[in-house]
Amino acid sequence: MNSATPSTPSFEELVAEGEAVPTEGWDFSWFEGRATEERPSWGYARAMGERLGAAEAALDIQTGGGEVLASARQLPRPTVATEGWPPNVAKATALLHPRGAVVVASPEDAPLPFADAAFDLVVSRHPVTAHWTEIARVLAPGGTYFAQHVGPSSVYELVEYFLGPQPEANRGARHPDRERAGAEAAGLEIVDLRAERLRMEFHDIGAVVHFLRKVVWMVPGFTVDQYRTRLLDLHERIVAEGPFVAHSSRHLIEARRT
Repeated sequence: MNSATPSTPSFEELVAEGEAVPTEGWDFSWFEGRATEERPSWGYARAMGERLGAAEAALDIQTGGGEVLASARQLPRPTVATEGWPPNVAKATALLHPRGAVVVASPEDAPLPFADAAFDLVVSRHPVTAHWTEIARVLAPGGTYFAQHVGPSSVYELVEYFLGPQPEANRGARHPDRERAGAEAAGLEIVDLRAERLRMEFHDIGAVVHFLRKVVWMVPGFTVDQYRTRLLDLHERIVAEGPFVAHSSRHLIEARRT
């Protein structure tokens, strides 16, 4: 069942492509024509840029390769970004230093290495975890946390294809109501909280492989060798039936330190 016409890449060719693409940073341009994802209606990068233009001192938590922060037209001085993965630290540094932003290598679960009340704006796009007490600590009174978070059961059609049904505790993690409770417990006031589920399509198995290598928490420890049989089955399904459809979950959260 692994036949291919001269114009159609084989399973092995597609998988090899997905394995070969570098995974550092949050540039998803490689997926163009191979996978799609609807964007949230609120336009996070644009709204973030507007807030950065009015800020005096800003922090971007878990900046990845710095791509989202670098999209802002204006950055306050100082602007600082944290990142825990060394390849991303290097990429973010190269991208953000010319803009006057400082990149600090800091593990995701470590306390933020900044003084109390150091920033009037803290932003983050898709943090692994929101450490609310630390966010509240580094915010100045009246300061704002403005972020887009991954919501519950995001892309779980793909997760459960490989891992099987997940416990309800896993599916309900990152729920906006839990985010609200965590933020409020840390002393923050919720100003805005909106959630959306968004259609995703994977058009070939190479896109699936690259996605699972890049977004490592979806199928922890993913390797092609370990999941080759499931990948081949999914490849044949996509060829026969069309794109594999999943749904991402996102929420916008704006919170103020009182």
